[in-house]
Amino acid sequence: MSQDNRQSEPSRPEIEITPTEDLMREHGILKRLLLIYEDAEKRLRGYKPLHPHIVYPVILQTGTIARNFIENYHQKLEENYIFTRFLQEQSHVDLVRVLQEQHTAATKLTTLILQAAGQGDLYMQGRNYIAHLLSLYKQMYEPHEAREDTVLFPAFREMVTPEEFQSLGEKFEEIEENMFGKNGFQTILKQVEQLEKALDIYELSQYTPHFTK
Repeated sequence: MSQDNRQSEPSRPEIEITPTEDLMREHGILKRLLLIYEDAEKRLRGYKPLHPHIVYPVILQTGTIARNFIENYHQKLEENYIFTRFLQEQSHVDLVRVLQEQHTAATKLTTLILQAAGQGDLYMQGRNYIAHLLSLYKQMYEPHEAREDTVLFPAFREMVTPEEFQSLGEKFEEIEENMFGKNGFQTILKQVEQLEKALDIYELSQYTPHFTK
């Protein structure tokens, strides 16, 4: 093919991310934060080496990402653009109210986690308290995000028009860029990866079960 012909070819359009896909990939970030909390909890309870000079900073940084990316950004998208639509349509009202209550609980838990981890208590009572907070966050958010992914988001997709759906996707991308800069999702992802590496839980293969013959 000649250079002239290559130049005349139309450029490939940028792939747009739908609003529910955007929210679900953000749930992927949340899942990885929960894995970090799970590993930190094991260390605080004595099931793995503690290494407090590593674990407490990791908890603080994870809590900060949870506060900035999940609670102040992701949850607000759901509340302002998804939950409100269901309440207006009087659809899945009970589910939305529970999800909203859990958003409030998550914010309170993160405040407590940041306060407790900031003190860096090495005594067993203090360690167990932080471990309990991490467990509560994980215990609540695993079913929370699963219910949104399997019930609320599919129902929302059926509720809005294709034009509304596309417009909302563009709105989400605009908000993300304003809050976290261009490629904000990738920036947050890299931060999470560094925390995983600090706890030595980054390599996916470690989660693969091995069977004896």
